[in-house]
Amino acid sequence: LATRNGCTMFDVSHMGRLYLNGSQSAELLEGLCTRAVGTMEPGQCRYSHMCKEDGGILDDVIVSRLNDRWLVVCNASNREKIVSWIQRHARAKKDVRMIDQTMSSAMVAIQGPEAAGLLKKLLPIDLSELKRYRCKFGQYMGVEYVISRTGYTGEDGYEIILPSAAAKMLVQNVFDPGGTAQGRIKPAGLGARDTLRLEAAMPLYGHELGEGIDSLTAACEWAVDLSKNFVGAEAMRKVKQTGLKKRLVGLEVEGKRIARQDTPIEKDGKNIGTVTSGTHSPTFDKVIALGYVDPAHANVGSELAVNIRGKTTRAVVVPLPFYKRNS
Repeated sequence: LATRNGCTMFDVSHMGRLYLNGSQSAELLEGLCTRAVGTMEPGQCRYSHMCKEDGGILDDVIVSRLNDRWLVVCNASNREKIVSWIQRHARAKKDVRMIDQTMSSAMVAIQGPEAAGLLKKLLPIDLSELKRYRCKFGQYMGVEYVISRTGYTGEDGYEIILPSAAAKMLVQNVFDPGGTAQGRIKPAGLGARDTLRLEAAMPLYGHELGEGIDSLTAACEWAVDLSKNFVGAEAMRKVKQTGLKKRLVGLEVEGKRIARQDTPIEKDGKNIGTVTSGTHSPTFDKVIALGYVDPAHANVGSELAVNIRGKTTRAVVVPLPFYKRNS
């Protein structure tokens, strides 16, 4: 609720931070990402997937083009896998170098409708012209950092990467009740981040995304450019041609019991899908869930049920996202 109504800070230092430089970095990333990234201008960020040859999602990443290099932010649990994947494909290139700075840097997310105004007081950098999915360099007490207007909560906000040695100073300054932010930025944890992203219907790796799911089935066609060649493109073109075998839907569940991951979704007693994520929504005071179902039962308004530990509970397919900010 603090994120929805004010401003919070999340420690997201567990996310992987991989820097690539060299003249063939753009070509390499273009061949690994589902989204067109090679034409990005310095200061642009783009959400994309990296996939296997069969279209299965290895990870979802944020790719940023900096002035002289590229930054790939990946999920913590997939960092070693993505490092190996990039290195494997970089062997065919003559001029690509990758540096994993995950352990030597920190990353914080400052999210909420008050984020821009409060950050303006904290950091000596002009954020007024920084649009969504854009990034720029700045300095904090002589330390260089990268700030991007990105996040994973459904709110406006920023993510800041800086050397780990300087992170403590930033956090102390943010939470100083007598400081420029006047204690208005509240600390928030990853449990809250998960609830926020679910309300905003943002997919999470290991839940909606995984190696057994392709990007189109995961309702991320907007992050796929089938006009270009990338690892997994041919498999996804076949999916596009034959149609989806299951569809991702949003469910509003009756009552207070939460339909968590792997809860069966039923229609007239027959299993027609599985819940991938479920929680109680603090914003709406309702139980919500995401899940994959047979396409025939994916229409908004479809009356379904979830089988929570042997007890069936009514669930209705609702439009996604559950939550969308006003501006």
